[in-house]
Amino acid sequence: MKQPTVVIDYPPTSLRQQCRYHLRQLPHYIRTYILATFPIIQWIYRYNLSWLLQDMIAGVTVGIVIVPQGMAYAKLANLDPQYGLYTSFVGAALYCFFGTSKDISIGPISTVSLLVGETVHMVTTNYPNITGPEIGVTLALFSGIILVAIGIIRLGLIVDFIPGPAIAGFMTGSAITIVLSQLPALTGIGPEVDTHASPFHVLIDFITNLPHTQLDIAFGLVGLVLLYLIRFGCGRLNARLANNKSRKAVFYFGIMRNGLIVFLGTLISFLISIGRATTPIRVIAAVPAGFDAMGVPGLNFEVIRVASGSLPSIILILILEHVSVAKSFGRVSNYTIQPNQEILAIGISNVVGSFFGAYPATGAFSRTAIMSRSGARTPLAGMFSAAVVVLALYALTPAFYYIPNAILSAVVIHAVSDLVSGPTYLREVWSANPIEFCIWLVTVIVTFFLDIETGLYIAIGLSLATVLFQLARPQVNALVRVQSHYYADERDPNFSKRMESLPSGLLVMQPVDSILYPNAEHISEVIVQTIKTRTRNGICHGEISDKDRPWNAEQLIDHGGRNIGPVLRAIVLDMSAVRRIDSTGLQMLVSLQKTVLAYTCHDVEWHFTNLNPAVRNKLLSFGFGRLSLKNLSFCSREPKDFQQQQQQQQVDLEVGTPGPSTSPAMVDNSTSSAPVDRYIAFHWDVDTAVQTIDHRWQEAPRSLY
Repeated sequence: MKQPTVVIDYPPTSLRQQCRYHLRQLPHYIRTYILATFPIIQWIYRYNLSWLLQDMIAGVTVGIVIVPQGMAYAKLANLDPQYGLYTSFVGAALYCFFGTSKDISIGPISTVSLLVGETVHMVTTNYPNITGPEIGVTLALFSGIILVAIGIIRLGLIVDFIPGPAIAGFMTGSAITIVLSQLPALTGIGPEVDTHASPFHVLIDFITNLPHTQLDIAFGLVGLVLLYLIRFGCGRLNARLANNKSRKAVFYFGIMRNGLIVFLGTLISFLISIGRATTPIRVIAAVPAGFDAMGVPGLNFEVIRVASGSLPSIILILILEHVSVAKSFGRVSNYTIQPNQEILAIGISNVVGSFFGAYPATGAFSRTAIMSRSGARTPLAGMFSAAVVVLALYALTPAFYYIPNAILSAVVIHAVSDLVSGPTYLREVWSANPIEFCIWLVTVIVTFFLDIETGLYIAIGLSLATVLFQLARPQVNALVRVQSHYYADERDPNFSKRMESLPSGLLVMQPVDSILYPNAEHISEVIVQTIKTRTRNGICHGEISDKDRPWNAEQLIDHGGRNIGPVLRAIVLDMSAVRRIDSTGLQMLVSLQKTVLAYTCHDVEWHFTNLNPAVRNKLLSFGFGRLSLKNLSFCSREPKDFQQQQQQQQVDLEVGTPGPSTSPAMVDNSTSSAPVDRYIAFHWDVDTAVQTIDHRWQEAPRSLY
């Protein structure tokens, strides 16, 4: 026995009903927002000693890495080394209260440090009375305030508008820029090379001044080679070892390579400087103990005015780097991060950091990877990293005096090598979308010949332009039937020998994107063009003679010059890919209906399939969903009983009570028992629509068509 037909409907919810619902839910919204703002409340009461041990190991491990890295990045930012430690401490200490990732490590990163260094150089050149630390603190304060505002109002979705290849291109260009800017310090050339010029000019100046290399090159090159030897040697050894304890020992030795190289370089620097009035190599010199720069930051708007060009770049990088790193490790460890909350966390870290003398900081990929592999269980691991930084600031500052600048440059160069896109990634991008590969390439080239800010803006601009073009020019497919009940794009070569003809006068179109104001006109033009190339003009005044036919009209004609195209009787729009439609899109459909009417000179049936409730209700509000009496009876000369039968069918469906005249055969002649919409021009799928229309046309005893 055949199951009864299911009649579906989606009654729209009024604005008053929506307001009442949200008002009742307001206490729940407030509670959820507060808990989301302080995620530590949701897990701290479950904390246990086993987690504490794992967090301590991971935090201390990252702390050992962050100390030499922080000092090296501070030099990159044109600041004294202690400012890198201040920046590392605040981010590591505060993140656990606001963050949603157990692995992230907030602190200075290479790209932001480079931008801060360029800003410091630009401002101090124009205003010598403004110091570098004051500039770094001001940038941290204002960028933090903006990030807090973005996080509070939940605008983290801006990250989703920038694709991975654009970010990868910017990171690759930044890595090249940073490496070139560190080459003079690595070789001891010094101020002869302007490291704040474009990377292209830095490379030329460096090659020109190569004869002026100093003893520093021995420390720099040897340190850099040792860093890579330890890295690759530990990687190969780990792959061969079967014992987990041995592998863990090799792993920890490998990630501590920065501290080891800094220690060895400092020891040798100290030994060769004994008994000398000056050191034979450049060293970082005295580092004050403790938080020497702590205080209320000044609101220096002159700095913001001069640095207004670089501040947006800094904020974008802070967001992109942090959120992308947090998402990546969240997927690896099978947990979900909240981008808006992460932005709020780095915003608060930067605002508070400005009171400690810190410059802008965010999550770093290399340190986050170490935190993850070291077995961090909760965000509290960052507190132990902060403790290591405090220990270094209060107990180890006398030993920092003899750290060679060349060693710190080697640490920076080694760290940023991970930012360069590898050949495997580039092959994947090229295979997926050559346009995105071109965006990557253009971004790298622009960054190399100009600067990283311009490269960032070019990457974002090209990405947005690509998205807008794809949105404005979506594909509109003309569907054909394949094997009775399946439909495919007529241009698909896989079905070229299996295509079946549709009922004469029926056209099935499928927009493959939402219908919105940027693409509405394009979709309309494609549909009109398809209609004109597949059907003949109206029959209200007979055939159009050659002298009256428009010069640019595309018609299907035979050898005798007669139009042989069918008359358009119905259009089916497959809306499976249309998740949204705005007022412009709806107005376009109304105008399109009128255009088709003027072309055909008779009413054409408009049917829609695969509708979601929101799109369906919007179409109803603009008059779609019903068929006119002319549609149902085809013409006034149809037998009276047939007209009444079709009219009753529509009435029964609209009141939701299928009667005898709305039998399954009348409503759905497909092999599957698809649900029936309350409105006769809305259908469950394309096959249901085509077979229902074809069945009704065959039931008509006579038609003018």
